[in-house]
Amino acid sequence: MYTVPSRYSAGTIGVGRNDLVSGEAVALDLPPASLGRRIVSGILDLTIVLIVLVALMWLSLKVAASLSDGAVLAGAFALSWVLALIVVPTAVETLSRGKSLGHRALGLRTVRDDAGPIGFRHALTRALIGTVEIFSFFGVPALVAVGISGKNKRIGDLVAGTYVIRDRRSLEVAGTAVMPSYLEPWARTADIGVLTDHQAMLIRMFLHRAPSFRDDALRAASARQLVLMLAPYISPAPPPGASDEDVLNAVAAERRHREWLRLKRDDDLRRRLLR
Repeated sequence: MYTVPSRYSAGTIGVGRNDLVSGEAVALDLPPASLGRRIVSGILDLTIVLIVLVALMWLSLKVAASLSDGAVLAGAFALSWVLALIVVPTAVETLSRGKSLGHRALGLRTVRDDAGPIGFRHALTRALIGTVEIFSFFGVPALVAVGISGKNKRIGDLVAGTYVIRDRRSLEVAGTAVMPSYLEPWARTADIGVLTDHQAMLIRMFLHRAPSFRDDALRAASARQLVLMLAPYISPAPPPGASDEDVLNAVAAERRHREWLRLKRDDDLRRRLLR
């Protein structure tokens, strides 16, 4: 009998989802960015803001020195802060539709809660709140909010109705299954969508370990048991005479293929919506 180690028994296989429904009534998989990615992205953006601020203040000093006017210097300094902390970040996020320079480097994007691209109002709100939660309080409120928010939102995101997603993903569907050519016509049309992640995990683990079985009888019995377990969930039944192990390979390979197609459709739709 083929068993699964206890450390796998309570788990599920697949990607986590935060389903959002688009105007085309299609569920989009837009996972929020992790806390670590947001921190690194925030540090990069903060560094760029400070560089812009220093450059603007240096320019203000040059202008004020040539005019020998303290009031001009004070006004130029104030304008420098507004430009660096609010105007520039708002312009960058608005024009790039949610991709600050830090986001671009980490493969992130800010979107609305309904998965659409952000606009000027969202970018301005995030920048204004950011001057308080990040610069006035050294980012502590932002870190606390991201840590307790369901979608890793800082306060600016909560007020603006936005959150940050992973815009670039490299996702591989694991598995060692190879589609047997004689079962491909059956697998392509079979209904296997009701298989659970746990059942799919059992199949993958068996196929991964099958070559290491020393007892052929045990290997065949394990494959037979899995096929019998899957029988109520697969329609139509496999062709008569098909090898149990080939059936498991066909089911796993087809499930992987369909998952790849789903991810590709979601990615294409997401790119159209965020253009």
